[in-house]
Amino acid sequence: MRPATIPKVLLNPLNLSDLTDCRRCPRLVSWREEVAETKRAAYRDDEYWGRPVPGFGSLDAELTVVGLAPAAHGANRTGRMFTGDRSGDFLFASLYRTGFANQASSTHIDDGLVLKNAYVTSPVKCAPPDNKPTADEKANCRSWLMAEWELLQRAQVIVCLGGIAFLETWRLLAETGLDMPRPRPRFGHGAEVDLSKVGGPWIIGCYHPSQQNTFTGRLTPDMIDDVFKRATELIA
Repeated sequence: MRPATIPKVLLNPLNLSDLTDCRRCPRLVSWREEVAETKRAAYRDDEYWGRPVPGFGSLDAELTVVGLAPAAHGANRTGRMFTGDRSGDFLFASLYRTGFANQASSTHIDDGLVLKNAYVTSPVKCAPPDNKPTADEKANCRSWLMAEWELLQRAQVIVCLGGIAFLETWRLLAETGLDMPRPRPRFGHGAEVDLSKVGGPWIIGCYHPSQQNTFTGRLTPDMIDDVFKRATELIA
């Protein structure tokens, strides 16, 4: 199987060699490396990435998609966000249907996926146990998300996949000095916050495409498509 590699085009502007060597959070380091060592039976022949996972896409993108963290046997295995797991299958299928991706699936880092006018990232760069990063772990990772955001100068819309993505995006934008509305709006699917009047982006809430949401019908293909169609309207 292919070893996971990061496209060199992203290494210099984001200083990702530092990111992928990050060991700030002992619990996350231990977990990501344990998973990469023990593997899942279905992927026993794969070489796991087992390190922090950077965002990917176009740095000129007008759409930014913020998730939660790498999946243990998804991005922690492949080295690319939302690649190689069911959540990514659901997300990239929608990005393809709405014109933000050139193909509807993503299985490995060299599969030909190209995002169109979009950048996908997460506030936590290492796979957390039970998909639950601690407050300290989220705080430790915020500087990496800030480094990405500072490069995304053309971003007009941020789609936040889940409540944690929404909260961490809010904290990030507040740290940039934006005059954020008070009280902070509640997260909800389809909820919108217009920060364009204070020099910021639009924020749109979307349920996370986890199996817990997609298998139960809490998030359907039409629902996530509507979010990205609305992002297209706001960008236009």
